[in-house]
Amino acid sequence: MALWFEEFTPGREFVTGRRAVTDEDIAAFAHVSGDRNRLHLDEAHARGTLFHGRIAHGALGIAMATGLWSQTGVTEGTLVALLGIDWHFIAPVRPGDVLMLRVQVADARLPEGRHKRDGPEAIGQGIVRLACRLLNQRDEVVQEGVLTELIRTRQSVGGSSS
Repeated sequence: MALWFEEFTPGREFVTGRRAVTDEDIAAFAHVSGDRNRLHLDEAHARGTLFHGRIAHGALGIAMATGLWSQTGVTEGTLVALLGIDWHFIAPVRPGDVLMLRVQVADARLPEGRHKRDGPEAIGQGIVRLACRLLNQRDEVVQEGVLTELIRTRQSVGGSSS
């Protein structure tokens, strides 16, 4: 069930479903991104690194996190845009890991200049910052950060329902 901006109250929490990281995911991401670093694709090479084996691309973790969030349906039809990502890599994501995302609303605010009748705020939008923790099957945080999203408000500036 999609939520409107007004329903994103600070402190509200969400938990996504789970998703396994497969060898096919890593190979496909290497192909799409063009990042064919041997650390991700060559087990023999990766065993000799500080990771002692292959790891997924860091950006693949971010992509899976945003996909897990999208699959919740929480912003289906109310998400206008992803405005930014502030992300940190804590531990490696390995083939076979099963990931899930814990999300907490950090804050929600209306954009400056909401009184204007032109620009994005005229159709009724608010900015929501979501504190996210990507965890593996052992509940270890592997990545964390903040997603900033532009979400539709229930009411437009003129007061009519959206």
